[in-house]
Amino acid sequence: MKSKYVLLASALLVSVSNFAQKDQIKAAEKSLKNGNSAEAVATLKQAESTIGSASDAEKAQYYFVKGNAHADLANKKMDAGKNFPEAAKAYQEVLSVEKKSGKSKYSDDAKTALTDMKNKLINAAVDAGNAKNYKEASGLLYQAYEVDKTDVEKLYYAANYAVNAQDFDQALTWYDELKKLNYSGEGTSYYAKNAVNDQEEFFGSNAAAKTDRDTKVRLKLYTNPRDEKVPSKRGEIYKNVALILVQQGKTEQAKKALAEAREANPDDTSIALTEANVYLELNDFATYKKLVTEVLAKSPNDADLVYNLGVIASKTDAVEAEKYYKRAIEIKPDYTNAYLNLAILKLDADKKIIDEMNKLGNSEKDNKRYEVLKKQRSDMFNSALPYLEKAYELDPKNEEVGTTLLNVYGALEMTDKKKALKAKMGK
Repeated sequence: MKSKYVLLASALLVSVSNFAQKDQIKAAEKSLKNGNSAEAVATLKQAESTIGSASDAEKAQYYFVKGNAHADLANKKMDAGKNFPEAAKAYQEVLSVEKKSGKSKYSDDAKTALTDMKNKLINAAVDAGNAKNYKEASGLLYQAYEVDKTDVEKLYYAANYAVNAQDFDQALTWYDELKKLNYSGEGTSYYAKNAVNDQEEFFGSNAAAKTDRDTKVRLKLYTNPRDEKVPSKRGEIYKNVALILVQQGKTEQAKKALAEAREANPDDTSIALTEANVYLELNDFATYKKLVTEVLAKSPNDADLVYNLGVIASKTDAVEAEKYYKRAIEIKPDYTNAYLNLAILKLDADKKIIDEMNKLGNSEKDNKRYEVLKKQRSDMFNSALPYLEKAYELDPKNEEVGTTLLNVYGALEMTDKKKALKAKMGK
């Protein structure tokens, strides 16, 4: 008789507990409706220890209200770094509980809230990045990744921003996570021109983006569809890891990391190129040239690869760099950056010439030297001019190219061309 009484008392306790949970969830909903999200969070905290024994319907309701409360606090900029992840975790619990139970009372709203939260985090990260608040931007992007772990690209950019913020330990942690996920970022980006304003728009880089773009082109809402191959980012990831390790004085670890990367990705030429770049940073020119030769032997007609070799060579050997840039143009005649970098190579001596000219006096000897330098400068501008004009022809919206070309026209006293270019650029 006594044991039955104990069981009955236990059942009554569970019942009372369930009523308390319902009351707490309702009270939290009321607080949230009245705009007091902090109070809602505090009320839900009281039900946290017993929510595991609640029904699936109550669990889903509890987590949905919790997600809304934390999201509201984050949107009000109240400890957003803590509240955004808490909200995301709660919404994900909603999806998990309702998927298991086979019901979906809150799932659609939870998905919408997660998408909205992710977009806000990304927009905030872009604003922070534009303001050069790189540490803040990296944290926001990592939160966006936490909201949607299928979007690994956000983790990649979070790590890159951490590098810009010189938060190298955090960057290494996130790069290691990318390596474990075997992230490459390789794919195709889909573009098309808006039929209304004739502006090219980016649709995305997945199958859904392609379908959306193709459908809108078929409906004649967009024109000129264009696909752009997105190269593997593995090389850049391993490069950044290696360069951080080199900066931290961990040279052997950097070499080992690159050797392991090459072993794991033998066909990824970007990693071999990265290894070459690191040896260049270490002033090991013999190993650098050996690796470059190996890379080029594997992909002699890869314009991007040849161009990258030009970028690396430009640090030490302008003649070699020019050879690579010209080869890249042979392979891909519309390679804008190759034309631009060729022009920059030609213009590289300008500062040195100007400095020497400024130091000259008014003696006959100095005047003769001045004329020699003036001729050298004119020849230099003339040699760069065709590459700049071609780069501008290929990419007339590129401000850097247009401004540099204006300066060259001015230096060569090509008044008519400078005036025409100014008009075209709206200056």
